[in-house]
Amino acid sequence: MTKQKRIAALHDISGFGRCSLTVVLPIISATGIECSVVPTALLSTHTGGLEGFTYRDLTDDILPFADHWQSLGLGFDALYSGFLGSFKQVEIVSEFFDRFRTDDNLIMVDPVMADNEMLYKTFTPDFPGEMRKLCKKADLIVPNMTEAALLLDEPYKEGPYTEELITNTLKKLASLGSKLVVLTGVYFNENTIGAAAYDRETGQVDYAMSTKLPGFYPGTGDVFGSVLLAGLLNGKGLEKTTKIAVDFVAESIRRTHAARTDSRFGINFEAGLGDLAKSF
Repeated sequence: MTKQKRIAALHDISGFGRCSLTVVLPIISATGIECSVVPTALLSTHTGGLEGFTYRDLTDDILPFADHWQSLGLGFDALYSGFLGSFKQVEIVSEFFDRFRTDDNLIMVDPVMADNEMLYKTFTPDFPGEMRKLCKKADLIVPNMTEAALLLDEPYKEGPYTEELITNTLKKLASLGSKLVVLTGVYFNENTIGAAAYDRETGQVDYAMSTKLPGFYPGTGDVFGSVLLAGLLNGKGLEKTTKIAVDFVAESIRRTHAARTDSRFGINFEAGLGDLAKSF
């Protein structure tokens, strides 16, 4: 039997609202990969439109996790970071990567810090520069269009986009250090939206698109990133995996929209986990 693969996911955890570890853990597990978690913060709900949430910072627990895991001789096929709430957390996660990096594992950074043209309120304007340093240590980065502009220190450009602009953006993002870049929130007309994937070593650019539905759903980036990483570790390749991730998110949004669920509660990805598992 093939040895089961294992990832370490460094994200916050929200008691309610589908995002971060409450999304990463079930998706990664459903695809047959062991998911070890490093909680960076504990919240009662996510912060996407839900007011009055509690927040407990877990920065001081991250390196003790690393110490203990190293004492056990643990290794990981991938390291995956998401929302990081401070400069200190970025520095600590960077050290975590250094401790557990090998010649064979994959480091994926989702530079969660902005959307809809705006930096999240919890971050200061100099935060993107710190996130840029972390992206240099990644093999794969997964920014949205707003985060891409911030990482490149460029003005945000409103869509629809051209393939020339997206290709140039992908190449500039790869120049930060990663071999692979997947850019989300890409659209060339008002009817479809999806992602663009770039492999710096081959120069290949691939697109995966789906029908656009109204509304804004927190946590879709975490769903997308988790499926993407699982597909790569399961040997599906970047082009096919990007398509699987886009389709899974789109179907989850359609399911949620049809049920008239409050969009702030996230997307119903759970009902699609059975089919996702079969695809791997």
